[in-house]
Amino acid sequence: MNTLLEVRHLSRSVPDKVLFRDVSLVVNAGEIVSLRGPSGCGKSSLLRCLSRLDAVDSGEIRLSGMLAPEIPVLAWRRRIAHMFQASLPLPGSLSDNVRYGPALLGQSLDDSEILELLASVGLEAKADQDASTLSGGEAQRLGLARILANHPEVLLLDEPTSALDEASRERIETCVTESVKSRGLACLWVTHDPAQAERMAKRHLFMDAGHLVAEDAA
Repeated sequence: MNTLLEVRHLSRSVPDKVLFRDVSLVVNAGEIVSLRGPSGCGKSSLLRCLSRLDAVDSGEIRLSGMLAPEIPVLAWRRRIAHMFQASLPLPGSLSDNVRYGPALLGQSLDDSEILELLASVGLEAKADQDASTLSGGEAQRLGLARILANHPEVLLLDEPTSALDEASRERIETCVTESVKSRGLACLWVTHDPAQAERMAKRHLFMDAGHLVAEDAA
């Protein structure tokens, strides 16, 4: 398999607390891996380090075989997309939101590409609507379309559907599944929902007290 994300013996601490220790994992192209564990066990802290929002104390992260320090941080964050529990729309229309990331790179998306991305999350009919009018579920779906517009290689999803209605959850699950398959993305999905983990992933990681304690494959 083509390994896109590889983590070796990663650790991070803050004063008086170990967030996670000696974590090693791989996520391959075309694969969704679930990550579960009790609240406070280090899952979100791990994802923040994988997207280089926070520094690690020791260990290494590789993207397509390259060590993290070999890749500029902004380039890293375009290649590894990090999605949180809630997405805040940018000013302007939904189409403007989707255009934003590529525009920062001096790239442009034509209207058909924008509509295709919005259609993947069920929002094509609202392409010209002001994004500030969206519901929470719609804003989260727009957030997914926005990060996919940057053509990432890896998706880090931190409970992206935990606060959503069923329709928005299903849209996001379907879009992620199809994107991982069609684009060959690697996806690490943090969830507290065992049923969602079983739906989305064939390989499951379990974390407790800052350690990876188990791995199961379907």
